Amino acid sequence: MASKKMKTPAIDIGIPEDQRKKIVAGLSAFLADSYTLYLMTHNFHWNVTGPQFNSLHAMFMDQYTEQWNALDVIAERIRALGFPAPGTYKEFAKLASIKEVDGVPKAEDMVRHLVIAQEATARTARALFDLVDEANDQPTADVLTQRLDVHEKTAWMLRSLLEE
Repeated sequence: MASKKMKTPAIDIGIPEDQRKKIVAGLSAFLADSYTLYLMTHNFHWNVTGPQFNSLHAMFMDQYTEQWNALDVIAERIRALGFPAPGTYKEFAKLASIKEVDGVPKAEDMVRHLVIAQEATARTARALFDLVDEANDQPTADVLTQRLDVHEKTAWMLRSLLEE
């Protein structure tokens, strides 16, 4: 007797599709900002020079490593909500609020760019909370809360390097 292939069940996690779609749009922008921040940080790690080379080189490596791991968490949340995650430079460039930095800035300017990018990424995450709360989507709220903590703390630490 041949077994009959069962149809894939529709997603029924207690969040209607229209709400999931809106959350995914916000998470996609957050993923794009996160990826752009990752690339910027990694670029600065490779290219930093000057008297703070050792400390900035190591700090940037810690930051881009943490950011790299976070990308998967965000993308997998998008997938769990039932939609494909953006994953190309073209999509990220369209969705990101962070603009690329031309050339190789001086070390202090790298830090300034990263403060701005960390805070922009935090704003993108924070903008999602109303949608997430309305949908009663605690897993996404948890991801956002954890990421906000990291971005705000990192922005503070970077900003502290600029103060005299």
